Amino acid sequence: MTKRLSHGMGLEPVEPDWPALTEAEVATLLAGFPQVGGEARLLWHSPRPFSAAALVATDSGPLFVKRHHPSVRTAAWLAEEHAFLDHLARRGAPVARVLRDGAGRSAIARDGWTYEVHEKAEGLDLYRDALSWTPFQHNAHAFAAGAALATLHRAAEGFDAPSRSAGVLLSNLNLFGAADPLAAIEATFPQAPALADYLQARPWKQTLAELHLPLQRTLLPYLQRQPSLWTHNDWHASNLLWSEDGPQAQVAAVLDFGLSDRSFALFDLATAIERNLVPWLELDQGRSAVADLDALDALLAGYASVRPLGRDDLLALAALLPLVHADFALSEVIYFHGILGQADSASLAYDNYLIGHTRWFLDSEGQRLLNHVRQLAAKVA
Repeated sequence: MTKRLSHGMGLEPVEPDWPALTEAEVATLLAGFPQVGGEARLLWHSPRPFSAAALVATDSGPLFVKRHHPSVRTAAWLAEEHAFLDHLARRGAPVARVLRDGAGRSAIARDGWTYEVHEKAEGLDLYRDALSWTPFQHNAHAFAAGAALATLHRAAEGFDAPSRSAGVLLSNLNLFGAADPLAAIEATFPQAPALADYLQARPWKQTLAELHLPLQRTLLPYLQRQPSLWTHNDWHASNLLWSEDGPQAQVAAVLDFGLSDRSFALFDLATAIERNLVPWLELDQGRSAVADLDALDALLAGYASVRPLGRDDLLALAALLPLVHADFALSEVIYFHGILGQADSASLAYDNYLIGHTRWFLDSEGQRLLNHVRQLAAKVA
C-alpha cells in the first residue's frame, strides 16, 4: 500500500497529523444519510493538513467526506461555515452542496470527531497536488480566478451572520485590524492559553511594535471604510476546479471554505495575491522570492472585470498586503503549539510566516510588488 503523506509547512511532504479515514468509518457515517445508498469505497485521500478528508464512491454518486478534531471544529462551529455555503448556493455560486443526515444535521459529532459530507463539485482538479504559495499555470488562470472571486463576493452579499465562533484556524483581520493590536492579542489569552504560553518566551510586543504596528497605522484609515463581508480567505488555485485543462479554463467550482469568516472583500483579494503570486516556500529555503507581477495584473484585471477597483481600493490593497497573513499566522501558532504540540511548526508559523513575510514586504522585492499596486492606483481616475 502506498504510504499516505500530507502537505507540510515546506516543500517536502510529511506524515499526516490526523489518521486517515477508513471505509468502515465512512460507511457507518453515511448510513445516517438516507439519500446515500450502497457501500462506500474510498477513491482518494486529500493531502491537505488540518483535517482528514477523502473522495468516496457511493451508489448515489461521489461524495467528499471530511473529519475534524473537535478542538479544531465542533459541530456548532462547522455549522456556521455550512450556513455560508448554503447562502452562496442559493445565490447561484458554484459551490458543492452540503448534505444533511436523517436528523437534518450538516455537521455530525460522532465518536470523538466532527464530520461533514459534501457532494463532489463539478470540474477538473488541475491543481490537486499544488502547495499553497505556488503559482498559477497560466496568467489566464489568474484572470479567471480574479473574476470568480469577485463573482463569489457578489453572491456573499446579504449574508449577515456574525463572525465565526471557532478559536483556531480562521483567517480574518480581527487582531491587526483593531485600534490596538497588542491589546487585542492579549485579550485573546484567556480563550487561547496556547498562544499566551508560546508568546511569553518571546519579545513579541517589541517585535510587533517595531515591525507590524507602523504598517498597521497606515492601514487603519482604509479599514474604517471597508464594508464587512463573509469571504473565502484561502483563495488559491488548488481550491478551485476548472472547466478544462489549458489556458482557456474557467473556474467551474470553489472548494474549501474552512478558513472563511466575516472580513471584507479586499481582505479576500489580498489573500488571493498572498496565496498565489509570491513563492514563499522559496524564501523559506533561503532563496529569493520573486513576485509574479504579470499574474498580479491578470488577477486584478479579472476581479475588476466583475467588481471595479477604484484608486482607494488599490491603495488600501497595498497597505493591507504586508499584514493580510498576520492573524492567521497567530492562529497557526495556536494550532501547532496548543493542539498538535509541534514546536518546529509553531516556530515556522511565528518566525517565517508572521515575521518573515512582513519583513519581505519591507525589502526590495516586496516594495516592488507594493509600488506596482500603487502605480496601478495612480492610473485610476
